[in-house]
Amino acid sequence: MGYTAFTRRGGAALALAAGLFATGAAAQSDITVAMQLEPPHLDPTSAAAGAIDSVLYSNVFEGLTRFMGDGSVVPGLAESWEISEDGTVYTFTLRDGVTFHDGTTMDAEDVKFSLDRARAEDSVNAQKALFAGIDSVEAVDPQTVRVTLKEPDGNFLFNMAWGDAVIVAPESIEGIKQQPVGTGAFTFSEWVQGDRIVLERNPDYWGEAPALERATFKFISDPTAAFAAVMAEDVDVFSGFPAPENLPQFEADARFQVLVGSTEGETILAINNEQPPFDNVKVRQAVAHAVDRQAIIDGAMFGYGTPIGTHFAPHHPAYVDLTDQSAHDPDKARALLAEAGFADGFETTLHLPPPSYARRGGEIIAAQLAEVGITAEIINVEWAQWLESVFNGKNFGLTIVSHTEPMDIGIYARPDYYFQYDNPAFQTLMEELTVTTDPDARQELMQKAQRMISEDYVNGYLFQLAALTVAKAGVQGLWENAPTQAVDLTGVSWAE
Repeated sequence: MGYTAFTRRGGAALALAAGLFATGAAAQSDITVAMQLEPPHLDPTSAAAGAIDSVLYSNVFEGLTRFMGDGSVVPGLAESWEISEDGTVYTFTLRDGVTFHDGTTMDAEDVKFSLDRARAEDSVNAQKALFAGIDSVEAVDPQTVRVTLKEPDGNFLFNMAWGDAVIVAPESIEGIKQQPVGTGAFTFSEWVQGDRIVLERNPDYWGEAPALERATFKFISDPTAAFAAVMAEDVDVFSGFPAPENLPQFEADARFQVLVGSTEGETILAINNEQPPFDNVKVRQAVAHAVDRQAIIDGAMFGYGTPIGTHFAPHHPAYVDLTDQSAHDPDKARALLAEAGFADGFETTLHLPPPSYARRGGEIIAAQLAEVGITAEIINVEWAQWLESVFNGKNFGLTIVSHTEPMDIGIYARPDYYFQYDNPAFQTLMEELTVTTDPDARQELMQKAQRMISEDYVNGYLFQLAALTVAKAGVQGLWENAPTQAVDLTGVSWAE
């Protein structure tokens, strides 16, 4: 069923190994990781698809800073930095002796190229707003980069840890979508589209060498096939396991371990705020009250997921529980539709990308909307189609997607973002948050922002996606939680 680059050694091989090594067989050094979604291409700096980061973040590409499994931000390609007293100038000292996978040196000019490219007028970076506050980038010397901001930004080091901010080189940028060249612990080996991506250990890595010699990422979109592949031990790990109803079976099987953690993934019923009748807040409010989020968590995710009432992670200290504001109330939904002039309901579209939370959740939501008179035509789309027609083309009424970027409430300050929410008051609030460094003041502003989008019923807020991973019992070092959408293999090994 699945593809395994190398199989575990059989009995004869073990006997041979025992004869060669007094300590017995060496620990396995390859791994096959399955995922549901395949990346559309391999450049994390020019697409919104989280599947790119899932494969490449930290493994192939690195930034000035990076996320750890606990969500903390630590030095990456920058070993240290100094911040000016007014908070606008960051002077980064880069690590010495870092090379790209093609052998070229990584230095200050590459950092300048990467940041200037991300913030350029013609930039196609999906998170271009992360770089909007940069005024200038200067390569002081090969190991020193000075970044001057237009105003202080308490999130700057955090922003530099995103996959969209990884450092790339001008020498290899032309073919990066098919042949990614980074500085990470693994080098890109091959991509058999529709099947697998293979990474090899980087012998010239500047940091601690990973235990794994080879990693194969296998793409299995169908939940039934996912279950079969894991059960047959064709794959070693399934990250984002798409059939949560099967998890108890794995938990009861000594061959496997099940990791249930949290993600940054706010799963939402996204609403096109510019498309009538959704440009009417009463209609959006009616949609919110028509939805029974617990029924979706139970029916689509088999109980895995935390209800949310705004676009913010429940595990964040600043989170406000606003689920009551959009509590399931079909009668109220019908009354709101009547007030808005749609007593007989209306028709719209519901675009569903491949993940189980969308396809399964969409069936449930369509039935809930029908109860209040809203007929939602389900349109199943592949991920590339979703990016083209929904995210870029804004050609949709409703859609379901999980936003896995960390602390991304700032997307609501972008009027041209795919759900097209245009509120100058919210945009001003986000500008204020950016220049605020006091933790208490920042928390107050974040809570105000959560309330504002909840009260505007910008989207239907469903649940925080759980991080569900099934792995063979001998795999160690996997992230339990997902502070960013990544399968970081730099610290993964097999128990001996």
